[in-house]
Amino acid sequence: MCGRFTLTLDVDEVRQALVLGDMPLEWQPRYNVAPSQPVAVVIDPDRRGVQWMRWGLIPSWAKDETIGSRLINARAETLAEKPSFRNAFARRRCLILADGFYEWQRPSSGKGRSQPYHIHLKSKQPFAFAGLWEAWRPLPEAQPVTSCTIITCEANEAVAPIHERMPVMLTGDSAWDWLRINQQAVLQQMLAPFPPDLMEAVAVERYVNDPAFDSPECLKPAGI
Repeated sequence: MCGRFTLTLDVDEVRQALVLGDMPLEWQPRYNVAPSQPVAVVIDPDRRGVQWMRWGLIPSWAKDETIGSRLINARAETLAEKPSFRNAFARRRCLILADGFYEWQRPSSGKGRSQPYHIHLKSKQPFAFAGLWEAWRPLPEAQPVTSCTIITCEANEAVAPIHERMPVMLTGDSAWDWLRINQQAVLQQMLAPFPPDLMEAVAVERYVNDPAFDSPECLKPAGI
């Protein structure tokens, strides 16, 4: 599960690193992105413009928006089967921009507090989560609410000691292939763990446990 992530770089750094188009005006560094909050999303591989979407997928057939809190992640292994995800997997894939994510390691004894880790590329460069998006209308005449979910896969060797799952991370051409390719078999093969030798995990203080706390202190290494 991926329940929190970061996008701490400034707008020009992200645009240049990922070769993006138009960027949102309301950009600010984020150190503790939580479900139901706006996240930076790309859906067009040609224009590559970035827009805000709500994190937590609300399918078009949903009766209300509360389902989004249960659909912040989608398992790669069952995308084509689940009613909540299969149409979006076929037609509405997206990139969700990030430069790191958090996972919590449970104590080996089973007792005590879990230890949060911030996991990122060794290069400290931004990347994209493979995602799905939907547009939902609370009423037929209402403006649509756009929302998204992060796809997860089995953890690689860098993440497995902390958690058994990790988000699917995409960089370079593979990110744009996720939006362009339409063959589900090829897309399914892309939903694999990121190379572990390019990643590192740093234990951080527990400030991130509070979803309302969004500060550089979330990245403070534990014990320092």
